[in-house]
Amino acid sequence: MGCSSCATGKDGVPKGCKSNGSCATGGCEKLSVFDWLSNMTLPSGEERFNIFEVRFKNGRKHFYNNPNNLTLSIGDIVAVEGNPGHDVGSISLAGELVKVQMKKRKVAIDSEDIKKIYRKASQKDIDIWQKARDKELDTQTRGREIISRLGLKMKLSDVEYQGDGNKATFYYTADTRVDFRQLIRDLAGAFSIRVEMKQVGARQEAARLGGVGSCGRELCCSTWLTDFRKVTTSAARYQQLSLNPLKLAGQCGKLKCCLNYELDTYLDALEDFPKQDKVLKTEKGDAVFIKMDIFKEHLWYTYKEERAKWFRLTLEQVKEIIDLNKNNEVGLSLDEYESEVEELPKVDFENVVGQDSLTRFDAPKNRRRRNRKRPKKKVAAESKQKPRSEKKPMVKNNRSNRNKRRNKKSNGNNNQKK
Repeated sequence: MGCSSCATGKDGVPKGCKSNGSCATGGCEKLSVFDWLSNMTLPSGEERFNIFEVRFKNGRKHFYNNPNNLTLSIGDIVAVEGNPGHDVGSISLAGELVKVQMKKRKVAIDSEDIKKIYRKASQKDIDIWQKARDKELDTQTRGREIISRLGLKMKLSDVEYQGDGNKATFYYTADTRVDFRQLIRDLAGAFSIRVEMKQVGARQEAARLGGVGSCGRELCCSTWLTDFRKVTTSAARYQQLSLNPLKLAGQCGKLKCCLNYELDTYLDALEDFPKQDKVLKTEKGDAVFIKMDIFKEHLWYTYKEERAKWFRLTLEQVKEIIDLNKNNEVGLSLDEYESEVEELPKVDFENVVGQDSLTRFDAPKNRRRRNRKRPKKKVAAESKQKPRSEKKPMVKNNRSNRNKRRNKKSNGNNNQKK
């Protein structure tokens, strides 16, 4: 089942979700689990697991029991038990995989948190639910106005109405503890509903709002990542990354979750490397560590007294010098070790497919054409008909003619005086 906010093509096939998967319908699931056991039949005599996973707005999921043995499948809209009243959501997972998800989230089968599924949602339930959802944006806007009027240091990130429209959950973020008792009274009086305040972290807020990361893809927390592990700056140090907060921080303002993705690989590779504070004793003096290339197994060292030049050594050479130092022996100079390091040939771009150069637009274009012939000036028809004798001679040097006229006038004035 799709929703009205899904972009569809001419053939009616959904092309994508405009609301970032937050419409809570079965047509555009966000953070969904693929049911790879759906086509498998259960052994004879075994009953199907009667607990379902129901999804609500922005990926919120809970487990619900089916006491009435309703025939349900993934994507069905159901009315479930609320607190108080009832809520409306879509079934996101059914069958044996629900056991796996409950074990992952540490939810017992006989837990009191598992509520009941009342019925499949009727058209009346869906209409009431849709009217409540349409009021969320206006409620969020007016709620922010009330918060600013009260002067509370908190940020209202989202509002979620219950399926029956009698209750609303306000999600907010705050750095310190907030006394919102007066806020609850004002919100309940303004909207005539039951109010529940729920604080979320910066990562959870980014997951609810969604967005695009610096990698060019949609945020992991809003698509598939469900557990938020702790990320520290040591993860960046192990991976030899510069500690630049502008590059290491994500949309939420915290360190990026993807710093933990390759951390285990780096830790396994660093087990063979010596400690960075290890000093190498050579013939020319003591050498200290500068930097390393983990996967190429190259390390750079320099002398304490002459830090202008760095020497590149392999991991085997460094281990050899350390073994010599343990036996109270001194290694050779770093120049001799560096001369033994083989330089791998640098692989440049090869135009094997016949494509254009990647830098073809870098050089500025020369707009002037050198061999371009200028058009000849048009000559008036009358000048062409006149012979040369009739044409007036052109005066080449006007300045000399003026000087001659001045000299004649001066000579005439002198003769008159005489």
